[in-house]
Parts: sequence; C-alpha cells; structure tokens
Amino acid sequence: MLSWVVTFLIVALIAGILGFGGIAGASVEIAKAIFFIAVILFVISAVVGLVRGRSNV
Repeated sequence: MLSWVVTFLIVALIAGILGFGGIAGASVEIAKAIFFIAVILFVISAVVGLVRGRSNV
C-alpha cells in the first residue's frame, strides 16, 4: 500500500513540474487517502496483535 503512496507522489511531483496542476492535485489527494488508510490498518493490526497476545507455537 505504501508503494502506491510513493507512486502517486512521484506522479504528482512530475505533473507539478510539467505544469499539470489538476493531475498533480488529484495525485496528491489520492496519495494522502491511501496513506491514511495504511496508517489506520496498521493501528488496527497493532491493537489486535496486542489484544490477542502471543501464541505458544
């Protein structure tokens, strides 16, 4: 998921340099949304891992 964020940020930077403001803005917004989704999924995963505890495998 974080690789998608990096991809969209690179697209936004290149589009911004070339003067395509609309595409750059859309890419930044998509990158932000994916980043926050990844952070939320990480926090949920961490909380579930702490609640379940360690298994004795």
